[in-house]
Amino acid sequence: MEKQEKTAAENVPDQTAEPAEGASSAANEEKTKDGSSKPEAMQKTGADKEEGNETAEQETTEADEKTRTEDLERAVQTKLASMTLEQKVAQMFVITPEALTGAGTVVQAGEQTKAALAACPVGGLIYMAQNLTDPEQTKEMLSCTMAFSKEITGLPMLLGIDEEGGTVTRVAQNPAFGVTDVGDMRDIGATGNGEMAYQAGQTIGAYLHELGFNLDFAPVADVLTNDANEVVYYRSFGSDAAMVSQMVEREKNGLEENQVLACIKHFPGHGATSGDTHDGIAYVDRSWEELQTRELIPFQDQINQNVSMIMVGHFSLPQVTGDDTPCSLSGTVITEKLRSEMGYDGIVITDALNMGAVSSWYTSAEAAVMAVQAGVDLLLMPSDFPSAYQAVLAACGSGEIPQETIDASVARILRVKLKMES
Repeated sequence: MEKQEKTAAENVPDQTAEPAEGASSAANEEKTKDGSSKPEAMQKTGADKEEGNETAEQETTEADEKTRTEDLERAVQTKLASMTLEQKVAQMFVITPEALTGAGTVVQAGEQTKAALAACPVGGLIYMAQNLTDPEQTKEMLSCTMAFSKEITGLPMLLGIDEEGGTVTRVAQNPAFGVTDVGDMRDIGATGNGEMAYQAGQTIGAYLHELGFNLDFAPVADVLTNDANEVVYYRSFGSDAAMVSQMVEREKNGLEENQVLACIKHFPGHGATSGDTHDGIAYVDRSWEELQTRELIPFQDQINQNVSMIMVGHFSLPQVTGDDTPCSLSGTVITEKLRSEMGYDGIVITDALNMGAVSSWYTSAEAAVMAVQAGVDLLLMPSDFPSAYQAVLAACGSGEIPQETIDASVARILRVKLKMES
């Protein structure tokens, strides 16, 4: 519950305080220029002084926050200016450790990982169940990977995982970790109790942080508006947009209080689809105005709360874009709607680019370039990482992607990473 502020009237003392012992009354009176006492109405009451103190404290806090923001921005611009184009583009990819190293199944980080990062210092890695054997192995692997990143780039690496609870877990599904599975968000949403969402975030955040993860691709902010939806049916908090918004905020807080960055998904709302974007194209047959009444509410609320990262889904919005282009590759959806209209300037990440809705229709090179042109900052799991990386570099060289676009995206990534270090 929010603390109730006392009004000035409640703080006014019943009687004027007596002068301190041994002090003259005259010495304690406020004087006018001619030496006479000020009228009673002009004398400061205790409440006035308290209000003045609160104002001064607020101004000090605001000044400190402004200084921190300015210091962060200077650090971002300094780091950005020191980076080559190749380093900047590498920072825009989050891939699997297998895609980075070329190994079969990665369960440790040694010289092969270090050499791969030195050659292409990607911004982050995402780990699957196959990479996680037990707590000791996972801690060692993530700790070494983070150390390599800091040594090579001077930056922390995003070490991410899909750990939603229930249907989608990588850690909690493995008995070797001995952690509590918080269950499906559908069941938590059914209680209507935001505290349960907060506790879920706390539980997940605590064990992920202990293992060394700093990014969770959760919570799911999709409002379930189609009961035939099999993609997020168990993963969504429910069909009431206001309730979903509250639950998302609470779960996000639980995660981030444990130093695990939240990434809300799947913008602009996967809850109305019937198809599965893992397999092929899925559609949301709604206008933007219709989406604003339900699906977009949790996302807009999180934008207003300065959420750091939003994942964009691969489903299509033909009534908005006029074609079948996946939202994750659409400048209309990302730049015009999410950025300009909704006011979001945090990190935009695609859903996994190896999913059928993208990989069945576009090469990795085509999808990567389209995503960056659309306004995406982080490219998640392209089917062919080397091809995607080289395509973005080539597009920058040809002017197809302006240098300013790359710099803007990398600056957003750096702000989050440098905040992690502060």
